[in-house]
Amino acid sequence: MAQLHNLGFPRIGRKRELKFAVESYWAGKISQEQLLDQGKTIRAENWALQADAGIDLLPVGDFAWYDHVLSTSLLIGAVPKRHQKADGSIDLDTLFRIGRGRAPSGCSCAASEMTKWFNTNYHYIVPELTHDQQFQLTCTELFEQVTQAQALGHNAKVVLVGPVTYLYLAKCAGEEFDKLSLLEKLLAVYQHVFAKLAQQGIEWVQVDEPILGLELTEDYQEALKTSFRALAGQGVKLLLASYFDSVTAYFDDIAGYPVDGVHFDCVATNVDVAKLDILLSTDQVLSLGVVNGRNIWRTDLEAVFNSIKDIALKRGDNLWLAPSCSLLHTPVDLEQEEKLDDELCSWLAFAKQKGQELSLLKAALESNDISELVAYSAPIKARLTSTRVNNTAVQQRVTALTAKDGKRNHAFAQRIEKQHAALNLPLLPTTTIGSFPQTQVIRQARRDYKAGELSADDYQRQMKAEIRYAVEEQEALDLDVLVHGEAERNDMVEYFAELLEGFAFTQFGWVQSYGSRCVKPPVIWGDVSREKAMTVQWTKYAQSLTSKKMKGMLTGPVTILFWSFIRDDLDKPTIANQIALALRDEVVDLQNAGIDIIQIDEPAFREGMPLKCSQWQAYLEWAAYAFRVSASGVKDETQIHTHMCYAEFNGIIAAIADMDADVITIETSRSNMELLEAFENFDYPNDIGPGVYDIHTPNVPDIAWMKTLIHKAARKIPVARLWVNPDCGLKTRGWQETRQALDNMVKATKELREELK
Repeated sequence: MAQLHNLGFPRIGRKRELKFAVESYWAGKISQEQLLDQGKTIRAENWALQADAGIDLLPVGDFAWYDHVLSTSLLIGAVPKRHQKADGSIDLDTLFRIGRGRAPSGCSCAASEMTKWFNTNYHYIVPELTHDQQFQLTCTELFEQVTQAQALGHNAKVVLVGPVTYLYLAKCAGEEFDKLSLLEKLLAVYQHVFAKLAQQGIEWVQVDEPILGLELTEDYQEALKTSFRALAGQGVKLLLASYFDSVTAYFDDIAGYPVDGVHFDCVATNVDVAKLDILLSTDQVLSLGVVNGRNIWRTDLEAVFNSIKDIALKRGDNLWLAPSCSLLHTPVDLEQEEKLDDELCSWLAFAKQKGQELSLLKAALESNDISELVAYSAPIKARLTSTRVNNTAVQQRVTALTAKDGKRNHAFAQRIEKQHAALNLPLLPTTTIGSFPQTQVIRQARRDYKAGELSADDYQRQMKAEIRYAVEEQEALDLDVLVHGEAERNDMVEYFAELLEGFAFTQFGWVQSYGSRCVKPPVIWGDVSREKAMTVQWTKYAQSLTSKKMKGMLTGPVTILFWSFIRDDLDKPTIANQIALALRDEVVDLQNAGIDIIQIDEPAFREGMPLKCSQWQAYLEWAAYAFRVSASGVKDETQIHTHMCYAEFNGIIAAIADMDADVITIETSRSNMELLEAFENFDYPNDIGPGVYDIHTPNVPDIAWMKTLIHKAARKIPVARLWVNPDCGLKTRGWQETRQALDNMVKATKELREELK
């Protein structure tokens, strides 16, 4: 009967043990040996959780100290020259230098670029490859993890990023070249890896090729054929794993791949499983991803059972059931949640529970008794008509929206003249993206307040003291536009979720964003509305402390949408518009409180896009409209900013212009301003603040480096339309490095003002 497997499991641990271990190692508090031991413990616990849930075949290779794409780079010896050790050896510190620009041992250098893993909020370290790149098997950690799993008695399936996806995700270091020219050399290393795995007794290797969810050019389609022909016959069975989108366009190719099985994502798009059954021969494994690996809603197992029961009977052991993709994108265990109400909990399933769902499904297929599935699915069906979920007033307000609600009073050219007169800012205005260091004192105060150990009055006093400190620091640095520092905010999305109706937030619903950075996405379970102002009090207080302009800080509707666990019973544009209307009310209240500059962050704007280019336009239209709805209730003199995180802007630059923000700040320092080419080629009409230093590394950039970056930006964007700012918020940094970096940024800007007079 059907076999259960998993494409990957959250690597962070039930209580974020990996995060704390890695950060302790970076801080010199534990040794590398202690860190490695902690990694073994976390992997063992992860495998045990899956095995206890009934998973037959457990993933090995899904664990990573920083990022699984970066782990792949070390496996195949693709280490940028600046990160290489003199003797050519590779160790754990090599990995950390690539990922964050610094490790406990060795010199500091520029970290490698980071960007989003397809359309998720997970970030990967972009491989840097040269035209003469050499590959070799250099890191043995994968094989050590296999040995550990086998010693614990687990049936292990190795998980690897496929070679063609790896090349697709990589960037050319230096001159441009055809990355596929490296495929033959790369495949030789993969063959070596597979041979070693076969020697270890591994039967199955899962080869992840998520680029099949894209609209591929012919050369990449041919590369996939070449790849599987080369990898077949290496002593292991190959399971091709595709996910995140439909692969129907490549059915003919997939049917011809010499693989032993194929995994299909049956959640991302509607899939006719009967067609998948016909596609593969009966001696091949058909793996169906029937449980959502990217969201936390309970599965309607009764419906799944009815859709696959005939195929299960026909295929027997050659039908595998799994989540749609790696569970990397979900929290670990719902059982840890003690503050969610029973009804809401009955609608949810985290990573551990998703394994249990598969076990329930398998048991029903074996017994042909669906009574347990019916009982399990009942709450998620009842949710659809719950009066708790549906708010008539919110629904009517969204229905009444028109094109006019998404337009400012006048065009940017008219607005900016009024803003210049009202704001009176210098050439190359300096600012930050919003947050300042979240010190241990701040975090402790927030914990004590939530635990009832700190009174509301004492909490307010402490947060005001932190805001005052941030304002004084910014004034001492002589920044032009200040922020209040966001001391009161736990997370840029969770903070708003706690204050908006229709959201719930968890205690331990953490997922990895990048490296040791974890986020706790809120849960959108119902229609969204705002009962009262969310940021006005803090921002107005900060403005009272200074004569300089204070920037109001909000998270945009698209980012709140995509950085939450989205309800699956309502379309995304409607949810985005609900959030946009709530934010529109907040923007107007900020303006009326005397705040002339308001930033509405949209770092998730790019990641929300469909994987297929043919579907982009529809998404970009509703996403840009939702942003404009949130921003268009103000007068011309009020300047609207937005911010976007690591993302490729080519192909969507027109939509970014369509957002019509007066100023956009973007992350560009890791790419050495390469991302600005999109703005140059398109002739972006509004103001831009390209980030001049990377806040995801503790390195302090020098003045000359930042001046060089600003000069590069000025060659692409007129100086009169440039702002100067860091790449992102400073929440994760310490005050000493923040102070030094911003001081250098301001000095670099002042020198440039003199030079550009």
